[in-house]
Amino acid sequence: MQDKGLDFKHKEVVNIKNGKRLGYVQDVCADLETGTITSIIVPGNSKLINIFASTNEIVIPWQNIKCIGDDLILVEI
Repeated sequence: MQDKGLDFKHKEVVNIKNGKRLGYVQDVCADLETGTITSIIVPGNSKLINIFASTNEIVIPWQNIKCIGDDLILVEI
């Protein structure tokens, strides 16, 4: 898993527990001291009921990422 943070932006994220497509990577979080990626962020559910929520994103810790392909990231959450 030697991808650069910017390479994640065009990858779709799928949960391997239920096969649900979570969306595309919106952002990555990194530890500035070590330079390692600590988590990825995908947009959360965008239903009308959640329109008033302050944050609507799913933060997926690095240890939950199981496989990174050319255009797909498999996670277990």
